[in-house]
Amino acid sequence: MGRFEGSAASPGTSVGASRLRANALFHVAERRVELREVELPPPGEAEILIRSRCSAISAGTEAMIFGGAFPKDASLDATIESLKGGFDYPFRYGYALVGEVEDIGPGVDEALLGRLVFAFHPHQDRAVVPLADCVPIPDGIPAEAALFLPQVETAVNFVMDGAPLIGERVLVFGLGVVGLLTAALLQRFPLARLIAAEPLAWRRDLARQWNIDETLDPSDAGDWHGLLSDLEGADLIFELSGDMRALGQAIDAAGFDARIVVGSWYGARSQPLELGGRCHRNRLRLVSSQVSTLHPSLTGRWDKRRRIESAWRMLRELQPERLISRSFSPDRCAEAFETVCARREGVMQVIFRY
Repeated sequence: MGRFEGSAASPGTSVGASRLRANALFHVAERRVELREVELPPPGEAEILIRSRCSAISAGTEAMIFGGAFPKDASLDATIESLKGGFDYPFRYGYALVGEVEDIGPGVDEALLGRLVFAFHPHQDRAVVPLADCVPIPDGIPAEAALFLPQVETAVNFVMDGAPLIGERVLVFGLGVVGLLTAALLQRFPLARLIAAEPLAWRRDLARQWNIDETLDPSDAGDWHGLLSDLEGADLIFELSGDMRALGQAIDAAGFDARIVVGSWYGARSQPLELGGRCHRNRLRLVSSQVSTLHPSLTGRWDKRRRIESAWRMLRELQPERLISRSFSPDRCAEAFETVCARREGVMQVIFRY
C-alpha cells in the first residue's frame, strides 16, 4: 500500500468544530527539547486526526538536529506539510509517527476511522495530518514495526540507486539502523563480497547476527590497510555513516569506475574532500541518494507508491522492530534524545510510546 490518494466523500465526524489540545515535542535550543501543549483545529478538507501510539527518533538526522549541527539556512523538509519552515527555535521535527485515525475531515472516507496509519509528522500525542502525508499500515504489521517504514524505504532507495550486480564487491560504511538495513538487503544479492565498515564493536557484532559476516573497524589502521590490499578495489560503496571522513575512505577503497552512493546528510559537519588523485584518475561516480525522489531512470515504471509497497514487503521480512532498544514516555524527551546521541552500547533505535 502507498500513501492515501483520495477517498469517498464524508461530512466529517465526532470531534466536530471543538478545539483539541495535544502535547508536542519542540526543539527550543541546542541540545534542549521540551514538551509543550498546542491547540489543534478540527481536521479540515482531506485531513485526519490521529491519536498516536508511538513515534521514532532518527539516530541520524534527528540526533544531528538535536546537537545543533544543522545548516541554519536550510528548510526542515519542504516535501512534508508539517515540516515546512526553517530551523528557527522553537521548532518541531520528526517524521515517523504511528497511531489510529480518531476523526476525519470533509472528503475523507469514514472507513478510515479506527484504522492504524503511519504519518510523516513530528512527535506529538495527537496530530491533525493531511491524508497525503499518511500511509495505511497493512494488516498484520505491528505499530512498532511500522515505525521503521522510512528507514526501510530509504534502504530500498539506496540499493535501487546503487544497482548492485552479480559478483560485485560491495562495501557499506556505517551500521546504524539505515546502514544495517541496507546491508541486510544487499546480503540477499549474489555478491562476491559484502563488507561492512563500522567503528563500534557492538554494532559489528549485531551485524553478524543479521548474517553480515565480514565487518571491520575503519578507524583501525591495520584492519583498514589490510582491506585495501586484499579487496582489489570495491565495485560499489555506500556511505551511510554520517561521518564525512568515511567518504574519503570510500574513495580510497573504490576500484576503477566504481560507484559511491552517498546517503549521509552531513549538515554543518561537512569537511573538505580530496577529489584529485584516485577519484579523478579512477573515473569514480559519486551518486547522491535521497529518499524524497526516485532516480529518473526508474520513473517510467516506478513511483513512490510502488517503492513503499516494496518497503512494506522488505519490512515484513527483515522485522526491524528487533532493533528497538529503549522506549520513553514523551515527558522524558530530553533523556530520550541524550540516549540517542550518546550511542550507548546496544542502543540502536529509541522510540516514544504514548
